[in-house]
Amino acid sequence: MSFSHRIKELRQKHNVSQQELADLLGVSTRAWRFYESGEREPNMARLILLADYFDVSLDYLVGRSDKTRG
Repeated sequence: MSFSHRIKELRQKHNVSQQELADLLGVSTRAWRFYESGEREPNMARLILLADYFDVSLDYLVGRSDKTRG
């Protein structure tokens, strides 16, 4: 599963809005939509924030593993 699909799935599973996650990362809602559409990817610091927020490993978040924790 790709990063864009994974973050959309996690966002919906946790019932969090795009705006809430954009605020968490300090980006615009438009930037978040770019992440979900696969047009852009966040930097490492933002990836870590997302992994911590959703309590998953970075490998899971970016689609390298199906295990949520290492």
